[in-house]
This record gives sequence, structure tokens and C-alpha cells, in this order.
Amino acid sequence: MDTKIELIATSPMGLEAVVAREVRELGYNEVKVENGKVLFLADKSAIARANLWLRTADRVLVKMGEFPATTFDELFEGVKALPWPDWIPEDAEFPVEGRSHKSQLSSVPACQGIVKKAVVEKMKQRYATEWFREEGPRYVIEVALLNDMATITIDTTGPGLHKRGYRKLITEAPLKETMAAAMVLLSRWRAERPLIDPFCGSGTIPIEAAMIAWNIAPGLRREFPAEAWPTLDPAIWEQAREEAYDLVRDDEPLDIIGSDIDPAAIEVAKANAKKAGLSGELKFHEEPVAKLWPQSDYGCIITNPPYGERIGTSDEVEKAIRQLGTVFEKLPTWSLFALSPSKQFEHYFGRASDKKRKLFNGRIECQLLQYLGPLPPRR
Repeated sequence: MDTKIELIATSPMGLEAVVAREVRELGYNEVKVENGKVLFLADKSAIARANLWLRTADRVLVKMGEFPATTFDELFEGVKALPWPDWIPEDAEFPVEGRSHKSQLSSVPACQGIVKKAVVEKMKQRYATEWFREEGPRYVIEVALLNDMATITIDTTGPGLHKRGYRKLITEAPLKETMAAAMVLLSRWRAERPLIDPFCGSGTIPIEAAMIAWNIAPGLRREFPAEAWPTLDPAIWEQAREEAYDLVRDDEPLDIIGSDIDPAAIEVAKANAKKAGLSGELKFHEEPVAKLWPQSDYGCIITNPPYGERIGTSDEVEKAIRQLGTVFEKLPTWSLFALSPSKQFEHYFGRASDKKRKLFNGRIECQLLQYLGPLPPRR
């Protein structure tokens, strides 16, 4: 078995526990949760499996090292001591990205330059050359300084994990796929229950719910920079994809509906569902929330109502939430999960939530308001 490496699954603020649960469900139990990230020990095959399977994480990084760095000399020597040639071949492209917060080394461009120089010096020792052409596979190195501690990583993911590959068309204010998946995972919803999103926009919540119900790995339709790394055995990607295809459960009947007052949004949602291979399983139709009237019991409404920042006026937002509250009053066996930045949501909705959870939709601070109905009787 491969020697264990330390990986970091970066997480939107507020979702660290959800990401950690996903990591454990993949079979990796040496897990540590920190603000904005989940660290775990695993073999190299976890790079492929984590990228394919994590629904709520942003990226998967290889943690190369961590050390205190209050001077450029400390940063240079700390980076140079790391085993770069074990990962990066002679012809690789290795740009450096950086960020700094509450640290004496506050100039990010200067830190990036020091890290680049240190990596080059270490590579010179292994490859006995003075010049690296950087025409091969891409290894993005990141230096993150927080409270004078430097964490050095290599990004295996590339474009964030929310880019599943199915959403070619988006509405004006799209919900990230990772956040939509988190809302479904945090709800009580199971595939045997109806699910409705009455503000479905580009269809992200219904599509993510269907992918969860059918156990479709969210990364199956895309590629990752680490697939081109010669320092990773291509077999780990082949095996991870084969495993993911074998675990799809597409015989599960689904009762998932998306509706929206905007006919253009419905067309976008239908196109995205088709791209995801789910157009025959999901129902989308134009309908105002006031006319929502589900025929089944024990369902879930999971939704991201309009915010008023990029879509709709504040009056329209208030009206939409009030109408949602009126509809929900008539659904005593249903549960509702709504993501909203409105401090007045519960007032407009007409009742206090059973639970609230602070989350960030992009940079917008929101609450996931949870109204918990009874669970369905056991079969």
C-alpha cells in the first residue's frame, strides 16, 4: 500500500462538518477539521476518489508542508526543504499562487516569488539543470500564510469542484452546485420522498438531489489537472471512475420537481438537466410559488428564494417569502429548508424556524432555515 499523504479538502465556511462527513464516508477516518478546510491522511488513490466524489468541498490539495514563517529567509528555507521532485517532473509548469492574512509576510507577490525561487532551487538539485521550460503538466503551488504560519500545497482539482460539467447555462444569480448539494445533504430528504424547489432557477437543487439519490459521483463528467501528472499512476483514476460507474443506482424512482415564475429559467433548468443526463427524471414547469400545491405527503421543499441583491426588489423578495409561508401552512406533513440572507425571513414567512445554520452563498452571509415536519411512517 502507498505511503499515506496528507490531503486538504477546502470547504465553504459553515460546511466543514458536512465535508468531513463526506470524507469519512469515502473510508478515510484520520480526519481533522479546521476553519475552511478538512485535513485527512490517505494514499494517493484518494486524490482521484476525493475529486470524483466530494459534493460540498471546493478543492482537493496535497499538503506539502507547514511551518512558521515571519521572514523571507524562513519562508525560503521551509519551502526548499520540502520534497518537490517527488511530485513535480522536470518539464512541469509550476505557477505559484498565494494569500496572506494576519501575518508579517503580507506582500503576496513577494511571497509567491520566494516560494517559486525555493522550489526551483530544490528542483535544480534533483534534475541538475539551471533552466526549467515549464511546458509539461500543470502543478499549481499555493502558499497560504495565516498568523505567521505558512501552509504549502499543490492543487489537484483545477477549476473548483462546483463545476460539475452539466451547467452550461445559468440564470442571473445561480446557486453553486456545492451549496445546493449541501442543502440536500443537510435536509431529511431521501429518494423515496417528493422534493420540490419552487424557486428553481437553473435547476441546481433538483439536479444535485437526483445525483445524490442515484449516487452519481459529481466529478464524473469533468477532468482534473492531476490526471496528467506522471507522478500519479493513471490506474488510480481508471479504478476510481470504474468504481463510481459501478455504484450508480439509476433504478431508483424519483419524484423531484422544480418550478419558477420565470419561463426563461425553466428552459435553462431543462437544458442543464438534459446535460446531466436527468431530463427524463426531473419535472420542471413555470409556476408562481403561490400556486404550489403538492399532491403527496411527507415531502421536502428545498429552495433558495430570491435575494433582492441581484434578482428582484426587496418588495418582491418579501412577497415571495410570504407566499412561501402561506403555502407551507397547508402542508403539515412536509419539511422546508430555505437558504436566505434576509434577517426578516421568519417574520415574512410567518413562523420561527426549528433550526438555523449560518452558511455563505459565495460571499453573501445566509441562514439555512429549517422547518421540520414529521418523518414518514416506516415501510
